[in-house]
Amino acid sequence: MAPDLSDRIAAADRALAGGNLAEARHILEEAVRRDPPTPDFWQRLATVRKMAGATGLAIEAIDRALALAPLDFVNLLMRAHLLDGAGHPEAGEAYGRALAQPRPDPLPPMFQRTLARAEALWAAHQRDMTARLAGAVEASGADLTPAERARAERFASNIARTTRPYHSEPTHFAWPGLREAEFHHRAAFPWLEELEALTPVIRAEMDAVANAPAAALVPYVNYADSEPLAQWRDLNHNRDWTAIHLIERGEAVTANTAHCPVTMDFLARMDQPRIAGCAANAMFSLLAPRTHIPPHVGVANFRLLCHLPLIVPNRCWFRVGAETRDFAEGQAWVFDDTIEHEAMNETDALRVILIFDLWHPDLSPAERSAIQAAVSAAAMPVGAL
Repeated sequence: MAPDLSDRIAAADRALAGGNLAEARHILEEAVRRDPPTPDFWQRLATVRKMAGATGLAIEAIDRALALAPLDFVNLLMRAHLLDGAGHPEAGEAYGRALAQPRPDPLPPMFQRTLARAEALWAAHQRDMTARLAGAVEASGADLTPAERARAERFASNIARTTRPYHSEPTHFAWPGLREAEFHHRAAFPWLEELEALTPVIRAEMDAVANAPAAALVPYVNYADSEPLAQWRDLNHNRDWTAIHLIERGEAVTANTAHCPVTMDFLARMDQPRIAGCAANAMFSLLAPRTHIPPHVGVANFRLLCHLPLIVPNRCWFRVGAETRDFAEGQAWVFDDTIEHEAMNETDALRVILIFDLWHPDLSPAERSAIQAAVSAAAMPVGAL
């Protein structure tokens, strides 16, 4: 900041401290005409103009600050606060733009009350916008299928910013052009009902293998410590999340599969990837009480995963992208694990699910052959898919 401008700001601060608002404003208004102002200067002028009751001119000053620093949290918050005080209908949206930016840490105490107001008004604005958009879709008379309606609802929530778009972000293998969906529609997997009907039998087989003397219960995340996989730092080698493998990297774990004939018969009829050293994969996944699986993404978008919940206490949830679902025993789903996802067991009991992989249904037989050849040739040390 230029020395002259610093001096003028200091003089204005002294005038304010002495209770002379008019003098403080005069000093700053004169400085605008003499020196190239900075964002901090414009913010101070906006404050003084507001104190003098000149809200319109205060907004003009804060807009000049934002022209120099468009993403500044404090200036965006101040602009929204000025609009709010003037009863402007755009105040809620303006608060949302401010809240989307990183904020100072710690936040100056003078902004704490404004921040609370910002969060409340932004939430109200989002609710109002969501309701308005939903009403517009209904009023359009569009004859939507359930899947289309779900997409329309997500479109509306993305506009209202109660959700945001998520995309497939595989860590290693990204086949281009595949359809992205957090949870894939059940209609594409007609065998889900058969799988769900087998839940009691599959659970009994899981109990049998879990209690067998030779059962191999291993950490679900089991990478070498040298692997650069920060998303798994807390759970790598951690027995709070364990697995009983039935098929691992394309090989049946016979000590476990011997106890699971019905499960294995069903899996034999599934459209699973077959890639030497990588896939197919199937396992019972056991999540300990009070354990959180942090947000993460999978390695390959050419496959999807199926979950069949077998033992699920209350308050066990699963989020993929912007959609969160509660686990329910015997209610299966298919999802894309290359979209950010996480899970939580909030209870004091064990959660157990069956997990297995599937080819992405958009892939042609020729594409599958190409993937098998390329992944095998890559020989990348990523472990099971």
